[in-house]
Order: sequence, then C-alpha cells, then structure tokens
Amino acid sequence: QVQLAESGGGLVQAGGSLTLSCAASGPIFLIDRMGWYRQAPGHEREMVATAGRSGTAKFGDAVKGRFTISRDNNAVFLQMSSLKPEDTAVYYCAALGTIVSGQAGNFWGQGTQVTVSS
Repeated sequence: QVQLAESGGGLVQAGGSLTLSCAASGPIFLIDRMGWYRQAPGHEREMVATAGRSGTAKFGDAVKGRFTISRDNNAVFLQMSSLKPEDTAVYYCAALGTIVSGQAGNFWGQGTQVTVSS
C-alpha cells in the first residue's frame, strides 16, 4: 500500500520558522507532483505548495515569499518562515498523479498540526 509519512508539525511563535517533511513509500512507479495542502477549522482545504519531478514549484498566494518547497524523488519538504497566526492549520502531504499498478491516483497523508501563536 502507498503511504505518506509526515513529520515536523508543532507549535511556533509568530515570525518563526518550521519545516515539514514527507516521505512516500510502497509500490510506487512514479509520482507526478508532491506537495502540501492545509485546512483550518471552518475553511476549505487549500493548496500550499507543490513540486514536480523536475523541482518546478507552485505556491499558494498566501504563502508566496515565505515558504519554500523542495523535493527529493518521493520525499518532499516544506520550509516555512515568517509564520503568521493565519498559517495555523492541519497540513497534509499529497502525492498527485501517482502511478501504482498501471493506474494513476492521488494519495494523502494523515496530516500534521501546525499552530502559530501571536
């Protein structure tokens, strides 16, 4: 089974930094894009950042200039800086366009809590 293991969430003061890590494992042929989404209570899940196999990255407007994403094969990292209270959310690792047994699908981690205090 494909599984995504997330780590790095926690409590941080506003203006601080935090790094999230995710590693995909299982019978994966390839993953098109990997990245991070987040969801806060009362809000829809939103894209934070994604990276293709070549390392090309996209960022959500709310985090541009503050977050950096990097990818190493089937692992992805999110470096967050200048954190704001509104960044508080559950962050989910995503493997999008993942080829397993000849078929494509999306896989999600269980989520890791990031809390930014004011």
